[in-house]
Amino acid sequence: MIHFVGAGSGAADLITLRGKKFLEEADVVIYAGSLVNPQLLEYTKQSCNIYNSAKMTLEEVLEVMTAAEEEGKTTVRLHTGDPCLYGAIREQMDVLDERGIAYDYCPGVSSFCGAASALNLEYTLPNVSQSVIITRMAGRTPVPEKESIESFAAHHATMVIFLSTGLLEELSKRLIEGGYEPDTPAAIVYKATWEDEKSFVCTVETLAQTAKENGITKTALMIIGDAVAHNSYERSKLYDPGFTTEFRKGTD
Repeated sequence: MIHFVGAGSGAADLITLRGKKFLEEADVVIYAGSLVNPQLLEYTKQSCNIYNSAKMTLEEVLEVMTAAEEEGKTTVRLHTGDPCLYGAIREQMDVLDERGIAYDYCPGVSSFCGAASALNLEYTLPNVSQSVIITRMAGRTPVPEKESIESFAAHHATMVIFLSTGLLEELSKRLIEGGYEPDTPAAIVYKATWEDEKSFVCTVETLAQTAKENGITKTALMIIGDAVAHNSYERSKLYDPGFTTEFRKGTD
């Protein structure tokens, strides 16, 4: 069996109990290089064979998986955060399907959740933002034209932007062109939940300046929208004394 496991957002104790169990039982671990906290590898047994996929191609990763399966070994493919976001897992699963190799998928805590924890942030504030858009700037991997930053910015929802730290001047320009005001609250979170985590609150207009002043060049998320400032939101109806629920009679 091959287990695709989300390593969590950074801190070693934020892996799920299931993911930790799979690591402890694994004969082979293929982990996503510098994106995964190396402390997680301490959960593995002494006889476990460990591979750093940052130095491997897709074909090499699949050959290690296939060889382990032929030897009756258990493999963990350890991805950063939750593998469903920018984890490149589908291309691995498709080949495993073709080869008739069984696998499953253990979710993890995404770094966008870790970034919220760094700021004590709620992404979905009543009357401020009830939607979260997770996206990225186009780089070596293109982004579909219909998913442009400008088109998403027009909604004024909360945006969490991955894999774009080196493109912040262009990001600010496109966010403003899409409809965000230059002084819209924003934040940069570097290595969320790692020991060297850093977070900076700024504006859409000052994203690049803030990153430059603080030496942030990679491994960061950008959060855009009024939810960052958490001002002028409405109280939740769920806990309003006048609101009736299935479990509690309201005063109205």
